[in-house]
Amino acid sequence: MKARFHLPDFAGHFKFNLVFCELLAKHPEWFREGVEIASFYGVFPPSLWNGGRTQSGYCDKSFVRGVINAFNERGIPLRFTFTNPMLEKKHLSDEFCNMVMHLADNGLNEAIVFSPLLEEYIRQYYPKYKLTSSTCKRITDAEQLYSEVGKDYHIVVIDYDLNHDMETLNKIPDKKKCELLVNACCNPECPNRSEHYRAIGQQQIIYANHVRKYRDTPLNMERIERENPGIMRFNDCPCIGRSLFEIKKLRNHISPDEIWETYIPMGFEQFKIEGRTKDVFSLMEHYLYYMAKPECRDEARFELLGWLEENEVISVNE
Repeated sequence: MKARFHLPDFAGHFKFNLVFCELLAKHPEWFREGVEIASFYGVFPPSLWNGGRTQSGYCDKSFVRGVINAFNERGIPLRFTFTNPMLEKKHLSDEFCNMVMHLADNGLNEAIVFSPLLEEYIRQYYPKYKLTSSTCKRITDAEQLYSEVGKDYHIVVIDYDLNHDMETLNKIPDKKKCELLVNACCNPECPNRSEHYRAIGQQQIIYANHVRKYRDTPLNMERIERENPGIMRFNDCPCIGRSLFEIKKLRNHISPDEIWETYIPMGFEQFKIEGRTKDVFSLMEHYLYYMAKPECRDEARFELLGWLEENEVISVNE
């Protein structure tokens, strides 16, 4: 039995995720049966190809190399969220994204794709990368989903509106190839989700281009929007700030017990925890809720908090 978890933000939560890896390695008895870290996903800002969540900041080459090595030495792939739906051919030559791809081009690391243009580019120039079909594609038709699973992808992330559509899920031909997003914060059947992905993608391109020219100058999105009246607007959706306790109430939520009692017996083993924009404490609760045994969560949390303070990820004695 395997429960392979894909966890968020190898860059922004670099130290936190390293400490969590050590906790899992040192105390496997605190965790549910079969728990593995399948990958850490995200991007190194300011990746123009990024999608799904706007990612700000700047990572230099030495940091990129250090993060890649730190996780790859543990046998854990990085999976790049290159799911920007607004990419054009001119964006494929982006210097920063290609630098990252070159540094991580060792046969272990992966990329999540949305744009057919970028997918073709990666297949041609970086053939060692395993590719994941993104949930951003919003494939909710059963036959289209089965067709997607049959294509040359390492993993297909299922649209979370299908999380409890057991009739559709049962008929998937290769369930081990499919990944379920278990803690989606978005409203079920949200009519604006695809529009939000496009707006975020456009903002990521604007941000990456700005940082390339003016690294130390904050981006003024209000001015950008005034000067470009056709630009799509995306003010952070209130759903993004939902806590774990609010997310549990959504009908597309998959609980830990459902993972082990329903989905794993069905043949699924890939599970994604979202949280690239969450703080450390919220992320810790999501990790322990899904992966730790209920009776061990308090002890695991106490130990993890101590290690996080030792590694200067948090400070609890100020």
